[in-house]
Amino acid sequence: MSSTTSGKQTPSCNGYSARVVCLIPARYSSSRFEGKPLADLCGRPMVQHVYDRVLRSGRVSFAAVVTDDERIFRAVRGFGGNAIMTSSRHRSGTDRIAEAAATLDLDGRDIVVNVQGDQPLFEPEQIVEVIEPLVQEENLAFSTLIYRIRRREEISHPHAVKVVFDREGFALYFSRAQIPYVRDPEEKVDYYKHHGIYAYRRNFLAEFAALEQSRLERLEALEQLRALENGIRIKVVESAYDSVEVDSPEELERVRRIIEGKGT
Repeated sequence: MSSTTSGKQTPSCNGYSARVVCLIPARYSSSRFEGKPLADLCGRPMVQHVYDRVLRSGRVSFAAVVTDDERIFRAVRGFGGNAIMTSSRHRSGTDRIAEAAATLDLDGRDIVVNVQGDQPLFEPEQIVEVIEPLVQEENLAFSTLIYRIRRREEISHPHAVKVVFDREGFALYFSRAQIPYVRDPEEKVDYYKHHGIYAYRRNFLAEFAALEQSRLERLEALEQLRALENGIRIKVVESAYDSVEVDSPEELERVRRIIEGKGT
């Protein structure tokens, strides 16, 4: 059962025909970095940095952290944020988002943005970037951000998810492996990584959550492959901004140095 800090919400977004809300999935359990949403980052829990940046976007009328852990729920309430408790049985962050969105008073064509709770340096402008295709084309249901890789070590790093896309800007495949594979070493190619920032139509979330977990999704541990395997198109938007995802204490330390102006 889901619960919010103040019952059902009716968000609005001036200037848009569809309303925009942002939900931030945050899990305490993690094989690589347990408790990372609550990890101290310059005197505040990491998830608070994400929440505050969401509110700075100027496009979101309601934001909440979505979690299955009471410790995270209480921490968010403690800094004055909205929090929604969900089941602990979800297969992915998008499934968790789908449950939380169902508790909100949203129209089917309203837009739900998913910003991961481990991206404390994401730029608020990225919310504007990811929702733009859905704002412009009402028949689109799913969009996400990508970024041209500049740091060569990310090309082969499995934590940096790579993506290839067609000429119309729709994803063909996402992988933790290096894609595309370049057979000719003389051939130059740009590699793109996937940022874990999504935008969905509210009615699409219910459709997605009703699908069985797909084979490629299980193999790669990438929920967006469930959509592709079921013939659902994902519009990709090249972001002007990079965003560090914190998957280890070492990456948290890198983010801390960036915030303090001591690193990149």
